[in-house]
Amino acid sequence: MTSSKFRNVPPPEGGSKPSPYARFIPREELSSFEAWNPSALSGADPHAGAGTPTAEPEAPSLSVAEQLAAQLRAARQSGYQDGYRDGLSALDGFKQSYAAQITAQLGRLMESHGAQLDGLQQQLAQAIAVCATSMARQVVRSELVVRPELVAAVAQEAVEALLLSARHITVRVHPDDQPLVAQGAAEVLQARGARLIPDASIAPGGCRVDSDIASIDGTVAARWRRASAALGSASEWTEADPLMPAEASPDQDTR
Repeated sequence: MTSSKFRNVPPPEGGSKPSPYARFIPREELSSFEAWNPSALSGADPHAGAGTPTAEPEAPSLSVAEQLAAQLRAARQSGYQDGYRDGLSALDGFKQSYAAQITAQLGRLMESHGAQLDGLQQQLAQAIAVCATSMARQVVRSELVVRPELVAAVAQEAVEALLLSARHITVRVHPDDQPLVAQGAAEVLQARGARLIPDASIAPGGCRVDSDIASIDGTVAARWRRASAALGSASEWTEADPLMPAEASPDQDTR
């Protein structure tokens, strides 16, 4: 297969064949050229390529009034944000302060209620002790009347409380109780060599034991002080109970 080759020289004049240069212009004969772009028909810049950045349109200039309005809006927004932040901070501080204040008030209230409750408990305990001692006093007084022979047991316990080495033992009792003690505590008095002496200064139901080394107070008042101390009271023995109404005598008009 052969191909035609063209020479880059003009053909001789008068040739019969059509010249291939009638349709194409050789590159050597062109001084300058450029590729045709279809966008040239729309008036766009043909040199602007796809990768060339296009200039953005300039923003329209604002007037002084519009600029001031924009600055005012920005200042208002900034002030709102600052005020909102400061308000949240102040609210948090107020909540903490209020919680601390309420906690302190509740603490003082609980302390006050605790002190009042302790005082009420002490008053209640004291009232119970007074009531118990009053009832015990009535029981003791009734026992002294109903069972006077119990004084013999009191004298016997007082004598037995002395040491065996004790000498010169004397037992003093009320004159009305002397026969009862002499009969009920005869064995102990004889065994310890004790003398039974009547003494009107000793209240009925009690006794006092003396020796060369010790003395024992077995009177009703002394025994009552020890019993009331065990009940939490410091009341003294009295013949009449101030908390209990006195019994009416048979010849007293109770109307």
